Amino acid sequence: MTSVRRLLICLPLLVVPLALGCRRSPALQSTPKQEQDASKQEVLEQVEPADLALPSLPTRSDLPRSPSGAHYPLFLANPDQLAQLLSEIELAIRNPDVSSEAIPSLAHQQQVIYRVLSHRSALADQVRSKLDDRWRWVFDQHIAARRSFLAMHRGPASSRLPAWRIQTPAPPDQLLKAYRSASAATGIDWEVLAAVNLVETGMGRIDGISVANAQGPMQFLPTTWTEPGIGRGGDIRDPWDAIHAAARYLVRRGGLQDIRKGLWGYNNSDDYGKAVVHYADLLKRDPLAYRGLYHWQIHYASSAGDLWLHEGYNQPQPTDVLQYLRQNPHSRPAG
Repeated sequence: MTSVRRLLICLPLLVVPLALGCRRSPALQSTPKQEQDASKQEVLEQVEPADLALPSLPTRSDLPRSPSGAHYPLFLANPDQLAQLLSEIELAIRNPDVSSEAIPSLAHQQQVIYRVLSHRSALADQVRSKLDDRWRWVFDQHIAARRSFLAMHRGPASSRLPAWRIQTPAPPDQLLKAYRSASAATGIDWEVLAAVNLVETGMGRIDGISVANAQGPMQFLPTTWTEPGIGRGGDIRDPWDAIHAAARYLVRRGGLQDIRKGLWGYNNSDDYGKAVVHYADLLKRDPLAYRGLYHWQIHYASSAGDLWLHEGYNQPQPTDVLQYLRQNPHSRPAG
């Protein structure tokens, strides 16, 4: 069920359990439960009432705004400032006292930071060296995942934007319930299913058909969906049905023995499998990261730069990038 993707994401208060009581995929057993619990506790111990002040995100009054009033997150080039901002964002995302209304802007800023740093190795190294120890592993997973995706696409960027509709996804608690239900039914880790959903469609934000005819939130080919035991008569566009079908498909492709083998069946690329595993490992060791990943936006690597396609983007046909930007200047990074 391979399809061509250029977004490759560029994913409410949720405390996600660290274990589901189901069989773990051996290739993802990189952190024992005791280490996961210790890591989670280390992060939570840093969330004190004194940390309730939200990070001050960089902004300018002259920036073009999306229909929702948001602007493309600004990127700070100073490594000290960037490390400080990133640390504050990571802490706030995991802070249960930070309201769900504040998370989307924090998560989008976080996403843009990691997207830019994945291209700028020297600056990434500087920023990493200035982070507190507890954030360095998180940083490493994000950067490694992004660079794995970049390795998949070495050709020229497209000068046309895709025929997609970007919609608001199902609520995070509903998606989490689907991931956990599918995991309990099949043994495929819920974190893997969440990671696949994130990189395929931004957890359901993309409503469109890929160039390979893949469809729905988990990007199934209709021929794969109708295979016995996969779609089971469900709706390819329904998140619950698609997430459960994805778990069954990963099992069929050998995911219980080796999750990378299962992911190869999903997308015939070692880099794809590596990226999904990095995000899954992040969620395993640091499940509160889900709160940020859920709010990641759709970005598209175009010939005009890394464009943000906001929720509400709706293009029935492929569209010229420059023509689109003339009407939607908020989609482009600020100069």
